[in-house]
Amino acid sequence: MQRDHRGTVGEIFIAFLKLGLTSFGGPIAHLGYFRDELVIRRRWIDEKGYADLVALCQFLPGPASSQTGFALGLLRGGPMGAAAAWLAFTLPSALALFLFALGAAHFGGPIGSGILTGLKIVAVAIVAQAVWGMAKTLCPDRPRAGIALAALLIVILMAGPAGQVGAILIGGLAGYWLCRMASEAGGA
Repeated sequence: MQRDHRGTVGEIFIAFLKLGLTSFGGPIAHLGYFRDELVIRRRWIDEKGYADLVALCQFLPGPASSQTGFALGLLRGGPMGAAAAWLAFTLPSALALFLFALGAAHFGGPIGSGILTGLKIVAVAIVAQAVWGMAKTLCPDRPRAGIALAALLIVILMAGPAGQVGAILIGGLAGYWLCRMASEAGGA
C-alpha cells in the first residue's frame, strides 16, 4: 500500500470533515467518494492499496465505509489520525440526524412522504454512480467482471446472509483460481 507521507491530524480531520459534509448515499457511495478524494485527488494511497483495503473492510461485519475511513486515517496519521477521520466523517451525519429528528414531527403527511420518497430516489442514483466508478477500477477485465456478475446473481437469488456469505466465498475462490492461473501463465 503506497502512500506519500504521514499527514497531520488536522489535515486528516479537514479531509474527512469535507467528506462527511458532502458524501451522500450510504456506505457504497462513501467508498466512491473516498476513492475520488483520497486516492485520485490527494494520492494518500494507490489504487491497488485502496482496493485491497476496501476488500478487507467489506469482508468484516459493519459498515465498510466507516472501517475504510478509519483505516485510511490510521495509515495516514496513526491512531490519532484514525480517531480524527472517524470523528470528522461521522459528526456531520450525526448532527443532521439529530436535527432531522427534532424537525420530523413538522413534516408529516403528504409533504413528509414526498420528501422521503425523493431522497430515496436520489440515494439510488448516488449509489449507482459510486458503484460504476469503483467497478471501472475493481473489474477492469472480463474475468473480474465475471466474478462481480456471479456475486450479484448469488446475492439476488439467495437473499439474506447466506447469499452474502456465499458470494464472498465463491468470489474469493474464483479470485484465487484466476490469480493462480495468471501467475502460472506469466511464469510459463
